[in-house]
Amino acid sequence: MASLRHISRMRAALFSPATGSARFSSLYAGKHVSVTVKDQVAVISLDSPDSKVNVLGLELNDELVQAFNTVSKQSSDKVVGSVLISKKPGCFIAGADISMLAAANTSEAMSKISRDAHVVMQQVEDSERPVVAAINGSCLGGGLEVAMACHFRVATKDKSTKLGLPEVMLGILPGAGGTQRLPRLVGLMDALPIMLTGADVRPDKAKRMGLVDLVVDPVGPGLKPIPERNIEYLEEVAIEQTRQLAKKPQAIKRSMSFERSWSMGTLKHKLPVQFGFVKDFVLKQARKEVMKKTNGNYPAPLKIIEVAGAGVGGDKAKGLAAEAEGFGMLGGSSEAAALMSIYFGQQRCKKNRFGKPERETRNVAVVGAGLMGAGIAQVSLQKDYNVILKDANAKGLARGQDQIYQGMDKRVKKRAMTSFERDTIVARLQGQLNTKNFDKVDMVIEAVFEDLSLKHKIVQETEAATPDHCIFATNTSALPIHKVAAVSKRPEKFVGMHYFSPVDKMPLLEIITTDKTSKDTAAAAVAVGLKQGKTVIVVKDGPGFYTTRALAPMLAEAVALLQEGISPHELDRITTKFGFPVGLATLADEVGLDVAQHVSEDLFKAFGSRLGGADIGVLNDMVAKGLMGRKTNKGIFTYEGKSKGKRPVNDEAAQILKEYSVDKRTEHTDEMVQNRLVSRFVNEAVLCLEESILNSPVDGDIGAIFGLGFPPFLGGPFRYLDSYGPAQYVKMMEGLQSKMGNHFAPAPLLLQHAKSGAKFHTN
Repeated sequence: MASLRHISRMRAALFSPATGSARFSSLYAGKHVSVTVKDQVAVISLDSPDSKVNVLGLELNDELVQAFNTVSKQSSDKVVGSVLISKKPGCFIAGADISMLAAANTSEAMSKISRDAHVVMQQVEDSERPVVAAINGSCLGGGLEVAMACHFRVATKDKSTKLGLPEVMLGILPGAGGTQRLPRLVGLMDALPIMLTGADVRPDKAKRMGLVDLVVDPVGPGLKPIPERNIEYLEEVAIEQTRQLAKKPQAIKRSMSFERSWSMGTLKHKLPVQFGFVKDFVLKQARKEVMKKTNGNYPAPLKIIEVAGAGVGGDKAKGLAAEAEGFGMLGGSSEAAALMSIYFGQQRCKKNRFGKPERETRNVAVVGAGLMGAGIAQVSLQKDYNVILKDANAKGLARGQDQIYQGMDKRVKKRAMTSFERDTIVARLQGQLNTKNFDKVDMVIEAVFEDLSLKHKIVQETEAATPDHCIFATNTSALPIHKVAAVSKRPEKFVGMHYFSPVDKMPLLEIITTDKTSKDTAAAAVAVGLKQGKTVIVVKDGPGFYTTRALAPMLAEAVALLQEGISPHELDRITTKFGFPVGLATLADEVGLDVAQHVSEDLFKAFGSRLGGADIGVLNDMVAKGLMGRKTNKGIFTYEGKSKGKRPVNDEAAQILKEYSVDKRTEHTDEMVQNRLVSRFVNEAVLCLEESILNSPVDGDIGAIFGLGFPPFLGGPFRYLDSYGPAQYVKMMEGLQSKMGNHFAPAPLLLQHAKSGAKFHTN
């Protein structure tokens, strides 16, 4: 780290009234980028107006080029080097402007974006004067590629600082030289996981890998806000580091440099470069792992492996050419279009369409300390809410409190928070067996069993203890919200909040409004969900709402296929091959066969034969024998003991399926099985849109992907229909309908789209 003596001397020079005018001079001022010379160092500052983040859009890119060109024209006695820094707390550069990438709707246009970026990055890298990237906050995608083109990287050891290349999550690859520079900095073995998973790298790990050259501790409280002071201090350190590098260019060292001596620490970096067979082995293993996890449904990871390998131990120009070609190929793919649509859908769901609530929610009470209730309490605590956790008995309350502590402790072990932060957060949790202090609560979230009479009792007890402004939210997966709210004295303050298990990991929150729910109540519920870090969709009340209703017919068809003789393992294989993260037999066990039974019965009452296809007796008998799924260690599969491979099929479940066996209704090819299952999901989603349960196809896609695991590379059920073609899909479903019955009858809205040729999405 730069010495305190150097920094102190520089501070004195920079802030001395006598020398200030001589030390500061402005070279360039744009809308997004400005350049000021400080102590012979050009400080290139990024600060896009009216935005919390900097993104590499057309305007910022052009200004950045102009800034570097302006600096390069200065004499070496006036400017000895440059510092690239962001003035935004928590963000260096968040990546490229996704709208710009989506607008480049041809492979050639995408390749040109990549080639143009290569030129700029190479100019930075070829600069004869040192360029130092001063990183505070998110440094992702194109932002990290810019930083890697610089000669030295300084990063603050701050919670907001994270480095990564998440392009794979958009169905593309790093296109500004990232696939070539990252392996050269950290080695192929460390570079591939970063590019293939899109995972963030924290500053300390980045330093150990060689991705960052210097880590700076954040400063404490002072006259200015800490975030602002951290940026100032980072700038001071970066300026001093630039001056040192200008005096001794050979001082630029990276922890994984080729010039270092052979050691165990550098062995895995050097071997793929110096020995072709080692590189081939590394790439082969990476491909094998990708195929295992994706079934080949995502082309981007495989292309990343290919392109990264092209540059390792070879010609960098060849590697960059492969990168530009791959960027174009992937950018024009249907998978990239689907994944980018998900990104835009998420951004839309981060906005509260009901506006700002009249009253801010600060104090939350969670009733029910079970798995769901404790999870809701945890995500609320982590976002600075004061939380009361209430349960009916001391044992249940203690279990819930322990779950919360263990959840926080896992974050400590992963270094996502400190033990002090954990203890401070947990201290804001108030566990109790009564409604004491409910008079100070702004929102109650009830998360007890799916029992209507029990929920009614809690509504009445809670409303008697809470102030008039308090909102009551019920967490349920299927009970109609208006039925739960039937005993409420304040139905306008009543809303459904359907969380998904495990709450701290599953991103979706499905908010359900009744005809009596006020706009302000909906606004407050959405605001709480967004603050909890959830992706929020808002749907109208009805049996099963959206997510449960869409899933139920597909699970019914899965049971029907099991009755026809498909094995649970085969059912899992076929559904994961389609792109679901978990096979449907396993999913049924995870959801709980008792829950599936309860939901099936309720929805069959509401929708009749459309929920048909399977014999409900299968689930009834399994539940009667105590086969509830994973939570009882036995369901369709058995879960006792550790299993390295496939879980064994439960003999009792197999016997029940045998008792309810029927003849095959269709062939059991992979395609036929997938069509039978997925068409029932997709068709029910269309019916939800037709009946205005869903506000838009975007909400339907986001809910299906983030709540139910619908394959992201397909973009969600509505994007999938647009890609498949509504007319073709109707033809397929009508073929199934003629063989199997009216539960395959296409939704009227789907028939309309098939006839008119209209799509559900307009872009």
